[in-house]
Amino acid sequence: MVKIRLSRFGTKKHPFYHVVVTDAKYKRDGRFLEQIGTYDPAKPNAEATIDHARVEYWTAHGAQVSETLQKILRDHKKATSVQAA
Repeated sequence: MVKIRLSRFGTKKHPFYHVVVTDAKYKRDGRFLEQIGTYDPAKPNAEATIDHARVEYWTAHGAQVSETLQKILRDHKKATSVQAA
């Protein structure tokens, strides 16, 4: 099963995440198929860089989005739509 989830980077107590598409059998920070964005919890969700076209592509091909990433994507879409208006 293919999943879209966060992969942790950064230093101790200062996390930084990559949004990756990976097979569910691989470890959290292990091998991945594609990196489609970044997320820094210390900054607002509007500053996250997520390629929504690639998220839609992978979900159309059966990828499951993690619960945490679903919340981030929802907030990111709201924030970017408000800025665009």
